[in-house]
Amino acid sequence: MIRRVKETATVPVIETGTGNNHIYIDQAAQLPMALAIVTNAKTQRPSVCNAIETILVHEAVAAEFLPMVEQQFSDQVELRGDEKALAFLNNAQLATEEDWATEFLDYILAIKVVASLEEAIAHINRYNTKHSEAIITDDYFASQRFLKEVDAAAVYVNASTRFTDGFMFGFGAEIGISTQKLHARGPMGLEALTSTKYIVYGEGQIRK
Repeated sequence: MIRRVKETATVPVIETGTGNNHIYIDQAAQLPMALAIVTNAKTQRPSVCNAIETILVHEAVAAEFLPMVEQQFSDQVELRGDEKALAFLNNAQLATEEDWATEFLDYILAIKVVASLEEAIAHINRYNTKHSEAIITDDYFASQRFLKEVDAAAVYVNASTRFTDGFMFGFGAEIGISTQKLHARGPMGLEALTSTKYIVYGEGQIRK
């Protein structure tokens, strides 16, 4: 329905609801923190639009981090990795091109090992739905580049994507999460759909 409205609308529309989200674990990440964030973002409520579907892991930390992920998720989450990731995983299947573009909304996690921050950003901007993206790193300059170059409504440093929510952002009841740039982007409350009319009372004032 969302796609049909977007394709056939004759007026500008605000698109909400689709979240193919990623977490990039940088070479400068604190791995225990990264594991806690990935676990929260994938398993707390996997059926919602702010859950993650893919993690990107820098090759410098893949050998240490991916066994941690596999042990943490054990039989709860199905892992689908690229060939580099499978070298560090015992119970995962080979990811397909379709997996990178899929919003699973389930206990399924795609995993890709990347050689650089640039590769991670390029992957995200190719496959994401411009919803929520996160980097885990202690490298300030890496975090700032990620924030600047990733195209998404909400971009996080060292935090779970599960916070992308109107109530959590302090907007009250959530109307939706806009993934476009049409006046409202990210979580929306009532104010985002409200127009303004200015009423001015005077006592003869004039502008000089």
